[in-house]
Amino acid sequence: MKYLIQTTALCLFFVGSAYANEFESELKNLAAGKIAEIAASEEVVSAVKAQNGVTGSYDQSKIDELDAKWRVEADAVDQPMIDEVLDKPLSVYLADSQEASDGLFTEIFVMDAKGLNVGQSDVTSDFWQGDEAKWQETYSVGKGAVHVSELEEDDSTQTLQSQVSVPVFDPASGDPIGAITFGVNVENL
Repeated sequence: MKYLIQTTALCLFFVGSAYANEFESELKNLAAGKIAEIAASEEVVSAVKAQNGVTGSYDQSKIDELDAKWRVEADAVDQPMIDEVLDKPLSVYLADSQEASDGLFTEIFVMDAKGLNVGQSDVTSDFWQGDEAKWQETYSVGKGAVHVSELEEDDSTQTLQSQVSVPVFDPASGDPIGAITFGVNVENL
């Protein structure tokens, strides 16, 4: 029985990996096209620069404090911190970009140089993404970096999706200043 369970889990791993790789090329093409276009937009770049000016001096305890506050608000009726982010012009731009994608993008959120949310089309479960691959494998890597997550089924929409993340660059210096993540409905590729 133990062997059967291990074999089944191994088969599921290989099937899942092969399935994820089936879309990786298309997702990377999307990252180099429409995703890169949005990441380089004035709306994204100016918002990230502005927030980096505020959060650049934050230490880990301040980041943890903000993240804890966000997580509490995510499950609460009263959400002043979340509402403040969702009301930003960048969040409106991201929501409009998501809507204009005709179901291709399921979510879009932008992170600063610390991995903190700058703006988002929908509420994320946490405020700090700096401990996750979507930020670590893009912002820290810089030019040419693309992070493609494994495929997951979204319980609320019943769609198969992957997250695609790329760095956000300062157009003047070419240096990474943040990162952006897109939830992509692979059924709409």
